[in-house]
Amino acid sequence: MSKTTDKNSYTIIFAVIMVIVVGSLLAGVAQGLKSKITLNERFEKMQNILYAMGVNGNEGDGDVTFISTDKVEEAFAKNITKQLVIQGDNVTEDPEAYLIDIKKEETKAKDPNYQRRLPLFVGEQDGETVYVLPMRGKGLWDAIWGFVALDKDFVVQGVFFDHAGETPGLGGEIKQRYFMDDFTGENIMDGDTFKGITVAKGNNDPINENKTDNKVDAIAGATITGDGITAMIRKDIRLYLPYLKSLNQ
Repeated sequence: MSKTTDKNSYTIIFAVIMVIVVGSLLAGVAQGLKSKITLNERFEKMQNILYAMGVNGNEGDGDVTFISTDKVEEAFAKNITKQLVIQGDNVTEDPEAYLIDIKKEETKAKDPNYQRRLPLFVGEQDGETVYVLPMRGKGLWDAIWGFVALDKDFVVQGVFFDHAGETPGLGGEIKQRYFMDDFTGENIMDGDTFKGITVAKGNNDPINENKTDNKVDAIAGATITGDGITAMIRKDIRLYLPYLKSLNQ
């Protein structure tokens, strides 16, 4: 006579119990970590916004160092003087504008009856006002995103870029210091005409001395990712131009 534990039914019951137990444990852990994950996401957004406007821990030529998480809230409150939400012709202040999900807003805006909310962060850098804009686009494999800081004359004061799945050593280099630093000092306008900034393959200015050509040098082997950066900048900064131009009137 076979033992109870030798029966197929025992194996199935045991497996079901283990799935339930392990699933419950994982669900409990996930729930317990949810608040911490949310907090870390908030800190990361603050760090990225501050990085774009030059508030970071960078030293030397090559490192990318953010304000630490234990200091980022204080630094954000000190350096960001206003958080605005632009929605059509309405501009309002919102202390949590940095939490607006621009991906969701872009999706909602496909409905012609919906006016997209555009978060804008106003800060101070060396006594001058800067405007930090979020951006989101498409790279070679997945999403790319970032922030660009502009002064009142539409000159870039700094940027931050990141990606979900670009190729390491190629498109993944968009988050490296040597690439991001090239954007500082570039102008997004050509006179009164909006040009954005082109990530240009075969650019005749490889060390980026010309800051009036609306171009930065591309990353070798990352043409599609570079084109994604170019398109992202043009697409998203254009949304803010009416408001930014109104500041100079």
